[in-house]
Amino acid sequence: MQWFLRNKIWASTALLVLVAAYAFYFVNSNIAVSMFSYAWFLAVPLVLGAMVGVIGERSGVVNIGIEGQMLVGAFAAFFAAAATQSVVIGVIAGALSGIAMGAFLAFSTVVGQLDQIIAGVVINIVATGITSFYYESGKTIPRGLPNFDVPLLSSIPLIGPVFFSDGPIALFALVIAFTLHFLLFKTRWGLRTRAVGEYPSAADTAGINVIGLRLFNVTVAGTLAGIAGTYLSMEATSTFERDMSSGRGFLALAILIFGAWRPMRALAAALFFGFMSASASQLQASNVVDIPQQFINLLPYVLTLVVLAAAAGRVRAPGAVGQPFVKGD
Repeated sequence: MQWFLRNKIWASTALLVLVAAYAFYFVNSNIAVSMFSYAWFLAVPLVLGAMVGVIGERSGVVNIGIEGQMLVGAFAAFFAAAATQSVVIGVIAGALSGIAMGAFLAFSTVVGQLDQIIAGVVINIVATGITSFYYESGKTIPRGLPNFDVPLLSSIPLIGPVFFSDGPIALFALVIAFTLHFLLFKTRWGLRTRAVGEYPSAADTAGINVIGLRLFNVTVAGTLAGIAGTYLSMEATSTFERDMSSGRGFLALAILIFGAWRPMRALAAALFFGFMSASASQLQASNVVDIPQQFINLLPYVLTLVVLAAAAGRVRAPGAVGQPFVKGD
């Protein structure tokens, strides 16, 4: 009851959306499942990217390099799988590349005191350069990551086929949002993470290793960015293209802000953006309105500007985000 009172706006909105979704489902189940499945398909990398931002900024480190981390993850996963003809090795390579990029961001900003925005820009530039320079056409992988049904859950009307009849990374994205919410607000690690992101000097006085925790969190968060890239090249598709991330990392940052740096709200925001894009595509496919494809591709970014303008002043970032920590200052 106390949780509902604290989150009454979000909870009421979620309940209203759920009722509307099922009303749509009972009117036309095929179109409803198709639209919501496509919305989730679009939302998965945004959810994972937003979780990267949540962990980093809750720890006090801005990560605008999510775009580059995703791109390198997609590149490493696909070409590792193509070289070994093993999707398992591809997934591992994608995750490890994310860790490597996360470690670079962590050590350059937390230990090296490099400006966090500059470090993120460096990651994005290097990622674009490396993946374009080493790109090879004609490579193939044996297959993409398979879809499978979660027992019992996949049989739930609407929710089952949308969320629980999917590939492993899409299922992982759903689980990680709930898991990270629990870890942030119900565990000692979460309390310490929020402390070093809000009041690092006070956390240091209390005996928390601020530098060590920031290093660990930002590095590990890179894994999620690498997995998001792996989703793009091995689950959503079975190929790699230059600039494959297509701005999803920057969109994830907007979703992070709209979600007020909270995992469950970021998940809801990602679904909102996915559904808006799916709705526009459905309108065009049904010939109800004649919308050029370019405008459909632009829709998520226009919504980003609108949502950020509406959310301005209503959300508060962690107090020490973007601020380097020097022990003793």
